[in-house]
Amino acid sequence: MMWGNDCWQGWGPGMGIGGMIMMLVFWVLIIAGVIMFFRWIGMSKRTEFSGHRETPLDILKKRYAQGEVSKDEFDRMKKDLE
Repeated sequence: MMWGNDCWQGWGPGMGIGGMIMMLVFWVLIIAGVIMFFRWIGMSKRTEFSGHRETPLDILKKRYAQGEVSKDEFDRMKKDLE
């Protein structure tokens, strides 16, 4: 079997303009994906440790909204918290 120059045409250094564009698109997508991944990781840590914690009153309001405590219990507990 003879291997001439035609066998590898379109690969390697002589990929042509289309191959160069595809390689550029490939690397741009890889880099964008890595950047998005690290931003997502940073954002999840930021919201987790941002210092915003629910106050006891916030928790009580949620419990009242979900029906876990009655109006009387809510008023009594709210008065205790203030």
